[in-house]
Amino acid sequence: MKLVLENIEKAFEKKQVLKGATFEFEKGKIYGLLGRNGAGKTTLFNCISGELKSDKGNIKLQEENDTIEILDYSKIGFVFADPVLPEFLTGYEFLKFFIDINKDKIKELKSIEEYFNIIKIDEEDRFRLIKGYSHGMKNKLQMLCFLITRPPVILLDEPLSSFDVIVALEIKNLLKEIKKDHIIIFSTHILQLATDLCDEIVVLNNGTLEEVPEEVLHSEEFEKNIIEILKEEQHA
Repeated sequence: MKLVLENIEKAFEKKQVLKGATFEFEKGKIYGLLGRNGAGKTTLFNCISGELKSDKGNIKLQEENDTIEILDYSKIGFVFADPVLPEFLTGYEFLKFFIDINKDKIKELKSIEEYFNIIKIDEEDRFRLIKGYSHGMKNKLQMLCFLITRPPVILLDEPLSSFDVIVALEIKNLLKEIKKDHIIIFSTHILQLATDLCDEIVVLNNGTLEEVPEEVLHSEEFEKNIIEILKEEQHA
């Protein structure tokens, strides 16, 4: 399976953010999406997930049998940098509701308690209103949604920045475990996280996507090369 982006363009008034972004993301890999603040990483994710409509270009999903289809947005899981959750519900109520409406998509259903245990939310917090959760707890709950439904394409917008060290390590290990069945793309500005977790690094540079060569990714000059690319973007 491949997620195929073809010449994606997106502008906001006179500012052209995406300028023909083209790339093929393959199942079984974790991709790190790097770029400076304001480069358009979240805009690209919004176009892929259907939150925004691109001005030009195509987004397709190519199955193993080479069947190509216009992307069905139900196959996308998007973990936002700023969690979007119904804050008037308790964590338990939200999780029960989410499981109920997604029963047909869940292959290996666990109990609500087991799911909470995965993301290390204490029992007393499970019955509190989400409104009172910390940013990190909200992010955990949001990330749990894709761990439950396991959509083919998973987009993570700065996914680990609000987690403590232990939970971040557990999530990293979990992503490595499930990657064989998914296309996982996450944006980050933390180079060490990208090199630790990713199979490939893609830079959003001046509105286009540029793959970092494998020999650069595993070289001592990796950080220097990335900084040079991002400096080029700044002056573009």
